[in-house]
Formats: sequence, structure tokens, C-alpha cells
Amino acid sequence: MADVQANSRPTVDDLTGDNHYAQLARKHWLNKTKQPKVQRDVIEKELWAPLEQEDFSSLLLLEQLQLLELYLWPGYTDDASNHHVLLLAMLVNVKRREGLAVWDCFQQQSDNFSSLFRRVLSMTIDTSIATTLRTHLLTFIIIAYQSLDSGIVRKECAPLVNIAVWHNLHSDEARDGHLEKAVQLQKAWRAANKRYEGSDAPTQARLRFERSWLYSLTLDFFDRLYDTTAKSRSDNVLYCERFVELLSDLQSQLPTRRFVNTLLQDLNTLSVIKLSPMYADEDNALLRDLYNLLQHYTNFPIEDHSGRQYTPLEFDQQHHAALTKLQRVSFKHFQDKLKILVLANFASLATREDLQGHLGSLSDDEVTELCRLLGFRTDYPSSTLVTRDRTFYMEILLSAHESLPMYQQTMQNMAVVPTETTIYDSAFVRNESYNGTRPLAIPKLNLQYLTMGDFLWRSFVLYRAEAFYQIRKDIEDTVKRLQPRKAGPATKFDGFSKMAIPITKPAVIDVAPAKVSELHPSKVEVEVTLDVGRLGPNIRKDWETLRSGDIVFLVSVQVGDTTSVFSNGGSESADLADRHGVKHVRSAEVIQVLDENGRMLRDQPQAQTNGAASRGGRQRRLLLRLDPVAYQQDKERTDKGKPDILESINLLVRRQGRENNFKPILDSIKHLALSDVPAPQWLQEVFLGYSDPAAATYQRLPNRLNSIDYRDTFLDWQHLIESLPGKTVEPDANLNSSFPPPYVLETSAAPPTEARPSKRRKREQIEAAPAPAAESVKVGTYKPANPGPYPVDAPKLNGVRFTPTQIEAITSGTQPGLTVIVGPPGTGKTDVATQIINNIYHNFPEQRTLLVAHSNQALNQLFQKITALDIDERHLLRLGHGEEELETEASYSKHGRVESFMENAAIHLHEVTRLAASISAPGAHGSTCETADYFNQVYVKPAWTKYWDAVNAGADPQAIIDTFPFHAYFSNAPQPLFPATASREELVDVASGCNNHLNHIFASLADTRPFEILRTARDKANYLLIKEARIIAMTSTHAAMRRQEIADLGFRYDNIIMEEAAQVTEIENFIPLALQKPRDGEMKLQRVVLVGDHLQNSPIVQNLAFRQYANLEQSLFLRLVRLGVPKIVLDQQGRARPSLAELYKWRYPTLGNLPLVTSSPQFLQANAGFAFDYQFIDVPDYKGKGETEPSPHFIQNLGEAEYAVAIYMYMRLLGYPAEKISILTTYAGQRALVRDVLKHRCQNNRMFGLPGKVSTVDKYQGEQNDCKSRFLPLLCRRIHY
Repeated sequence: MADVQANSRPTVDDLTGDNHYAQLARKHWLNKTKQPKVQRDVIEKELWAPLEQEDFSSLLLLEQLQLLELYLWPGYTDDASNHHVLLLAMLVNVKRREGLAVWDCFQQQSDNFSSLFRRVLSMTIDTSIATTLRTHLLTFIIIAYQSLDSGIVRKECAPLVNIAVWHNLHSDEARDGHLEKAVQLQKAWRAANKRYEGSDAPTQARLRFERSWLYSLTLDFFDRLYDTTAKSRSDNVLYCERFVELLSDLQSQLPTRRFVNTLLQDLNTLSVIKLSPMYADEDNALLRDLYNLLQHYTNFPIEDHSGRQYTPLEFDQQHHAALTKLQRVSFKHFQDKLKILVLANFASLATREDLQGHLGSLSDDEVTELCRLLGFRTDYPSSTLVTRDRTFYMEILLSAHESLPMYQQTMQNMAVVPTETTIYDSAFVRNESYNGTRPLAIPKLNLQYLTMGDFLWRSFVLYRAEAFYQIRKDIEDTVKRLQPRKAGPATKFDGFSKMAIPITKPAVIDVAPAKVSELHPSKVEVEVTLDVGRLGPNIRKDWETLRSGDIVFLVSVQVGDTTSVFSNGGSESADLADRHGVKHVRSAEVIQVLDENGRMLRDQPQAQTNGAASRGGRQRRLLLRLDPVAYQQDKERTDKGKPDILESINLLVRRQGRENNFKPILDSIKHLALSDVPAPQWLQEVFLGYSDPAAATYQRLPNRLNSIDYRDTFLDWQHLIESLPGKTVEPDANLNSSFPPPYVLETSAAPPTEARPSKRRKREQIEAAPAPAAESVKVGTYKPANPGPYPVDAPKLNGVRFTPTQIEAITSGTQPGLTVIVGPPGTGKTDVATQIINNIYHNFPEQRTLLVAHSNQALNQLFQKITALDIDERHLLRLGHGEEELETEASYSKHGRVESFMENAAIHLHEVTRLAASISAPGAHGSTCETADYFNQVYVKPAWTKYWDAVNAGADPQAIIDTFPFHAYFSNAPQPLFPATASREELVDVASGCNNHLNHIFASLADTRPFEILRTARDKANYLLIKEARIIAMTSTHAAMRRQEIADLGFRYDNIIMEEAAQVTEIENFIPLALQKPRDGEMKLQRVVLVGDHLQNSPIVQNLAFRQYANLEQSLFLRLVRLGVPKIVLDQQGRARPSLAELYKWRYPTLGNLPLVTSSPQFLQANAGFAFDYQFIDVPDYKGKGETEPSPHFIQNLGEAEYAVAIYMYMRLLGYPAEKISILTTYAGQRALVRDVLKHRCQNNRMFGLPGKVSTVDKYQGEQNDCKSRFLPLLCRRIHY
């Protein structure tokens, strides 16, 4: 039987071949017209028996053969066998591990799901079932508690963790003590008892099972921890690891934690685990790490019922209250033996050693009695294997009264730069080998967080781990390329890498004294000499242009006696760092790069830094700032007689700039956690996942706008009517039935609905609710002010005929609150975002808007469209790199905008000079902004005042023309300035436009005036950021890196719009929300608009464990969608032919096509030279080679690259323009290979040239090109399953 091997993935041959499972599928459930009937023999003999024999290695094959969807679940009934239930649970586990939708198929027969879930619960506490199978069932329960966004799952999980579990507390007194903490708890307890007493016998039995399930399962877990006679020790350990994972998951989400935390603390769970033989076994490091994670969540400083995080003072007061109770009980019952403890201050009782010393005088029985008097559980079922001796009860007392650090203190002590200890930590290496069979001791990013601090802590831990993983891979790849070998006592490098240079030991040049309260130096500076003489010009330029703040790595490479540390095979137990030759790693921050004479290279002319014989010489001196904490540890190590680590450093490694931003981002996350920065008050509960998902939408907020000026959003009256389906459009009573834009829409604001009404209020609302009436919209208009007589004064108007769904998104985004816009490919989400920006800019001139995107490419697309709107250039600002790629004439970088301000000022000052000459005003009024303002106040404004007084006094049309004071200045405007046939109102309007034109000039000069006073470029740039700019654009990476710097400047903003918000991690979504410091303890944000598509590209996370297990690739956008936050799905695409759109329409059931794609000639014409609109091409191995990976995550396939370039050449021969052809790849490595092939075959051939774009799918998202999206997407990829 050719079954799939355990370590391989199913192929096409496995799915369609003659193996046992494929034949079974075709026989029983594939391609059946009728619902197949489940046969018990098939389940037990043909499925279960062979699966069990091969240790369930073919479950993935059965999942792809749709065993769950087509056979097991449709045929499930209440009397299904245990094997049927086990197979269902195992296939759910496989789906979750593969990142597939888990619960969708259960929606079809949701009535049976409750029965299935009860069967699983009862089987988890059935001791007759093998431990391995119970572990699979436990994993099913874990997945269920991670999927509380599914209604059918939430319905089954909630009763298992409600207040009824408090029936299992050790005494009524203990329970009453907890109930007295809040009136709501007492009401919930009485309601639970009332429900139980009013139920029939079967329902009461079910309720008893629900409230005792977790308690029973926990006691069974305790027995497994202490069972030293277990037959299968490894299976028992895996089960216990999974159970600790379940407890951590329950403790890490507030809805499941509220009552479970009390039960687990009542059972002394942490003490039981810590003293167990399984915990003490040196082979069970993962169990100990999982225990530490559980301990973190159990002791997290949060009020379990309200969700309020304790302040450090409240946390200390709780600890002091526990010590006070201990002293009072000791004084009352053990005064003679514990007199010193009673009289001791709290500081002397903070550590375990101090407490143990005080309690050592008590006998065993007295220790047990003290536990009982303090309210701890001392009685366990007689059948339990838990060892209840003096050590156990002492551990209960010590763990309850020792002083524990808050998570902020732990974070503060975690380094943000790696050493060999952190990157080769056993937990990190374990994470790398993750395959889904065992849990990991890392936090998960799930639906909900305990507090904002909990979210920041999880994000910091995971982001740090992912960054260190990437650094380790880069260092190992670099060392591998250098081919180190042992040459006597030293190490020689026979290879080459552009990312590393061999060096001699760094020279320490400055060690600053420690700051107050710190034990390490405040600063450590070293100097490294680099020999760049043999490097190529481009590589040497990369080293010479290292920027201040860049992180480099000082590596000690020491190889053994073997000729190469990278031979195949080797002992798996050997130390990983030694196998790669990496002995020590130290991180350093670049201060500056000097030539061999000590001069800064950045200050030298470009000509001096080019060529091998440049004036700077062959050597470079690199000044670095070492991590002072690591330096202090190394010094202490050296003081103990061990070798100095800096003496052994022989390699300097750098990383690509775009990959090396980890330190400022980690610093930003740490600072946010330590400063306790909140989310906006109206958004916080929705962000944490507890409030009504719709609570942050504008319909629920009290500051909803009644009237909005939509300006050019609607193109005409018919467009307005089409865009508001289901609403009654009423023109203003003073206007005609239809009129042209601009339109001001006024709606009658209904009072915000109650987020969570009581059951009685809900019932009353349902009974009293009248039939829904069509919403009425009152439409008004106004005459826009004349901007001026010149063509350049004419406003830029929107030309996009938005669809009704796009209008709904624009309306929501213009209103205050949270807006989530899902934009499938080609549906115009960028156009929607820019129109929202335009509406906010004109409706709220005092507000500032922050634009954020995941990449410079996405931000550039957004910014290019913004510059085409009616937005003054002086209010636009672009921060960070990538601005040079903008297809605009003006520069929008921070410093570039200062230059632009001065350039515009020069133009306006010239106009002032011309204006002064036209009215014969003496003096140099156009010399500075200050003299221009004086000229405006003394000459221009009085002239206008005199003129408008005459006009308002009733001057006739000819007088309006004759008395106009600036005929000479406006002589270069289109003539005649005042048309002879114009009415009086039209003449006044022309004069008003002239006035507005001059006012704009003087207003711009007034805004520029501070730049004449400020001297330094830094002061000018910062003033521009915090005072002038109203639309500020940056990438999420730039926001994370510069968060503290921007916030310290006093930067304020009112609105934030994130483009492609589904493509960045959740912490990168959050940091832009916190770029300003709180005012009065609150973030003053008014609008948060998230635009993206969670069904397209997700954030890039290299480590499989962090991506699949920890869910680090989950964006805030995706989590809000999972939580049920109302989203607006754009539903008409205008980018691709309908035939191409059908390829992805299965992901978007409501997606339609704009009339453009069915009527425009470019979509109707056939593709010359091609028989089909699209083709899928399977490229076989090329010259015996398929996919290769020259370096980590740098995947290439030469056959595919050659094929893609050949098709490009064919298209060029047919006459397709090169600039209208794009070649896309899924990997950066393949993109580089395609470019190499193009360079070799096409670049120097005028017949072919280079295509318009060669990019990765991720970088290209949001763009379009004719021969990528409209004519012919050629999908060249080997088929993998």
C-alpha cells in the first residue's frame, strides 16, 4: 500500500492514484450524487485501523480528500462510534495546523455540533481511552477556545467556564468571599442556581457535567504529573504539555479567565505543577517553559471581572494586603513561633528565602493549619496522587506571599539586541523545529487580550523572537559563505560574503560611568578597522554609507579540527552554535564611519570616495557603541578568569537596511508598554475584543455628524440618487428638484443605540419596534467661492463615479469612529481612501490626518492620487524613504518640503513685487515674507476695503469695473477679466476671485515666514511637521522606528487612515495609533479608517512557529473582521476582464464587474498571439534542477524564470509594448533571478528591452498593467500539494 510518508506532503499522484485512501475516497464519498451513508466497518476497519497502524501519518491526505466535509460530518449522528468522533477531532486539528477554515463545514448541520462537542468533552475525561487519543481530543478543545469568533463554538465553550465552576471551590466560605467582591457576581451566582433548580433532570445532569468538567480534567492532569508508573512516559508528557497550553489559553482571554482563574488558584495549580516529578525531570524543559507562561498569565495584574489593569501601586498594595493577613493570622494562632514574622516589615518578607526562614519553626501540622487558616485548599480527593507534605504546603505559602515583578519590569530587563545566548537559546531552537505535534511556550495573538499592556507584552516577545530568528539565520548564512577553517590557533576564511568583513579585535576607546541606580556603564564605544581595498565599488559603498544608528554584529567564529563545519550529517545532539562555528555574538550601533585619517566619509565629496585609490585610503575606521549590559556581563566573566570575548571577535556582519530596523521598533514597543499608552477611549474595548463589535462605528457614537459637505464626491444628481439606494433623497425646499454639485447631505441623527441593553430592555425594544422606515436625506448646496481668474486657480475635481458601496465607505470614513473597508482586487479602495481624505481636509480644516501604509510602494500609490486632489501642497508632508519614487514634480520629503516652501515663497514674493509695481507702491515689498505682510496690511487690504465698501454701497456694473484697483496686476490673466455681458453678480464674483487669489498668496507667505526666522534645517523640518502639515504620510515601519522621536516633538493628529492594513502585523497597526502623547490621559483620535483585504497577502513572518502557532501574521484588520466589527465590502471591480475575475470570485461571492470591463474596447479585444485569456503552465525541472534555496528564504527556480522571460520575448515580437508588461513572482529570490535572465537575454537587445515592471506580488499589490491584469496573466509555477 503506497501510503504517504509521515514527513511528506500529499502530491497529485497521492490524491488521484491507486493508494488505499484514494481508492477508498472514490468508492465511498468522492463524486457522489447522493449523500453517502456512513458505514461503521468503513470507519473502523478501512480508516481507523490503517491510520492507527501508521501512527496517523496520512491524516493530511484524508483532509485533502475531503473526508471530513463529504463523509464524516454529513453522516454524523448521536450514536456515532468513538472512532468516528476521534477522526472528526483529528481532522479538525489538521485543518487548524494547515491554516484552513475549521468550522465552516459544521455550519451545515449545526444542530448536531452540540452533540459532537459533548461527545468530545466526555471522551476527554474517559480514562479508558489511550493517552495519545485523549491528547488529540484535548487539542480539539484548545482549537475551540481559540475560535470563539464562531457562534456554534462559542455556544458550547461558554458554559464550561462560567460562574458555575465555582461549585468546585474547596469551601462555601471561600466562594462567599469571592462573591462579596462585586454585586454582579452575586447576581450571576443566583441566576445560575435558579436556572439549575428550574431545569428538568436531564438538563440538571448536563449542567452538573459542564460545571465539573474542567475540575475533573484538572485533577486527572495532577495525577498524570505525579504518576511515575505510566507505561508510555512520552505520551503522558505530551498530554500534560497540551493541558498546560489549554490552561494558559483560558487564562489569557478575559471571558474564559473570569471564573477559571479563581478555580485554578483554589486548586493551587502552579504549586502542584512545580513540585511534580514530571516538572523536575531534566528532559521536560518545554513543560517548565509552559509553566512559566501559565504563571505569567495567572499572576497578571488585572481585575478578573472588570478587566481593569492594576497600577504598580495597586499591585504592591495587593501583595501588602496578603502579607498583612499572614501576619494577623500568625499573631492570632502562632504568636510564639512567628513573633519575628509578625513584627517584620514588608520588605523583609519579599523573598522566598526570608519567608522560608520565618516559617521554618512551624511543624508539619502547623504549616498545614496555617494554609487552612489563610483560606488555601488543603483537602484533595483521596484518590489523587499529589504529594501533600510539608514541602507542598510550604510552596503554597511561599508562592502566594513572595514578591513578584510586574510584566513591565520583566520587559525592561529583556535585551532588544541579541547575543549568542539569546539567538541560540534552547526555546528559540525548539521553536524552529515546530511541526504542530507539540505546543510551544510562547504567547499567542488571538481574538482578545487582557489589557493593552498584555497586547504589548505579547507583541514584544513575539516580534523580538522573530527578529532574533532572522538575525541568526543571516549570521549563519554569512558564515557559511565565508567558509571558515581552522589554521593553527586562528580561524581563516576561504570564502566571501558582501555582508561581512574579517576584522581584528575591536579596540575599546570609551567606557562611561554607570548612571544612578544602574550597574552597567552608560556608554561603551569601540573602534573597528575595516580593510575595504579589495572590495568592489558597490560593496565598499554599502560599508562606507552605514548610517548612524544602524546595527552591526561582532561575531567570534571558531571552528573545530574538521575541514568544514558545514559537512552533511553530524550529531543532532551537538550544540547548534558550535555546528555553525558561531561562538559569540555581540551587537553594536554605528556611530560614524571615518577614513584612515579620522575624517568623516559623509563629509567628503563624492569623488573622494570612489575608486580603489581614493583619498580615503584602503582602510576605514568604524566607531561603534556596544550594548553596555552585555559588556558588563563580559567584564564580570573576564574578572572570574575566563577569556575576554572581545579578544576573540574576528568578523563584522551587517544586514540589509530594510531588514535591520528591529532595535528602534522593539524600543518603541517597550516604551509603549512601560508608559501605559492607551487606545482612544471609544476604541479601546473594541480593540481588546470585549465590547459590542459595532460600538465604535459612527452610528453608535454621540458625536455623529448631522451634516457633511461632500463637495465633488457625487458627479451629478443622478449619481447622487444611484448612490443612496433605500434612502429618500429630499432636495432643500428653496431649491429645484435636481441641481448640480457640490452637495451637502443632512441626516436626522438618531440617538446612539445602547451597546449592550439588558434582556428586559431588549424585549421591550422588540415589542415596541415599528416597521423600519426609509432613511431620509436632505440635500442642500452652495455656490463655491471663486478661487481666482487664472487657470491654475481652478480646483481639481474628482472624476470617479463611485458605486453605492464606495459611497457608503466614504460616508463612514468621513464620520467619526472606526471604519473597516474590505477591498477585493480592483475595487478602488485607494480611490475611496483618497476621497475620504479629501472630505476630511475640506470639512475640518483644523484637523490633521495621518496616512499609513505597509510599504513605500503602497504609500506612493496613495500619495500620488492625493496630489491630484484639491489639496494645497503646503499642507502635504511625506516622511521616510521611498518619496523619490513618487511620479510628481514636487518633493514631499520632510526636508524637501522645507525647500519647497522656500521655492514657493520666492515665486509669491515675485508676485508681491509685481503687485507693488502695478499700484506704484514705493519700497522693496517683495524682499521677505515680513515686508510682504507689511505691504498687505498697509496697501492691499485698505485698497480692498475701499473697493468693497463702494460695491456694497450699490455701485453699478460699470463702476465695479472702473473702481477695481488691480487691473494692471491681473492684466496677464485670461482677458477680458470682466466680461462685457456679465451681470452685476458675475462681476462681483470675478472681483471676489481676484481677492481670493491675492489672499492665497499672502496666506502662503505668512505660513512661510517662520522658516525665515528658524535657522537650522532640523528646526525648520520639525516646525513643518508639528505646525504646518495637515496630511502626513509614512510607512508603518517608519512610524514604529520614529515613534518616540515624533511623539516627543508634540506631534498631534486627529484622524488616521491605514492603506493595505491587512498586510502588517497587529503591533505595526497599533503603533501609528500612538504616535502622539495622551492628553488628559486619553488619545484624542476621532477617526480610524482601515482599508485592506484580509483575503489577500498577510504580513510576512519567516518563522513557521510564530506564523502558525503564535498567529503573529494576524493583522488588526483581520482580527476586527473575526470579531464581527461591521465592515464595508466593496463589490465591483474594474481592473480585470470578467473571465480573469472569475478566478478569485470564489473568495468574494458578491463581487461584480463595473460596466467598464464589459464595454471598453481594451477589454473586448482578443489577446493577439494567445488562444486563452489566461493559462496555467506547469514547468518541469530544468536541466535536472527544480526549486533551489541558495540562502534562507531566497527561493529560486531557473526553469520558471527562463520560461517567463521567453514568453516576454514572444510578446515583444508580437508587438506588445514593453512598458505594459509586468512579470510578477512570489519570492524575492525568483525576482532577482528573472532580472538576471532579462539582463542577459533582453537588456542590450533593442527589439526586446526590459518590461515595465519586475516585482514580487507583495510589492506590486494595488498596481495594474495591461499585460498583467487585463490581457494575459501567465502563472508559471510547479504544482505542489
